[in-house]
Amino acid sequence: MRGWRRHCQRCGSGPLFKGYLTVRASCVVCDEEFHHHRADDGPAWATMLITGHLFAPMILVVYDLFRPEGWVMAVGFCLVFTLMTLYLLPRIKGMFIAFQWAKRMHGFGGKG
Repeated sequence: MRGWRRHCQRCGSGPLFKGYLTVRASCVVCDEEFHHHRADDGPAWATMLITGHLFAPMILVVYDLFRPEGWVMAVGFCLVFTLMTLYLLPRIKGMFIAFQWAKRMHGFGGKG
């Protein structure tokens, strides 16, 4: 849950990010190092997977029930899809880093 809240995995109070998606080199509270994380494209892939699987059936249901104009559906769903993606992406990236920290992957957990 600390990853979802975008907090330090060790202390739970320090911020994990210094920007929207930029991970801090270390926690400002407990000095836990985060520079060696390897989230890469995983959070973007997971975000698109989740939002795509939620929106694909929703588009079909909305079209079948309400029959809105094409441009209304395009604008509406693009706006909601973009907002949902922007909300989920940093939280999922935090979860990827938290998972790596919990499993002591990629240098988390000391030397060796």
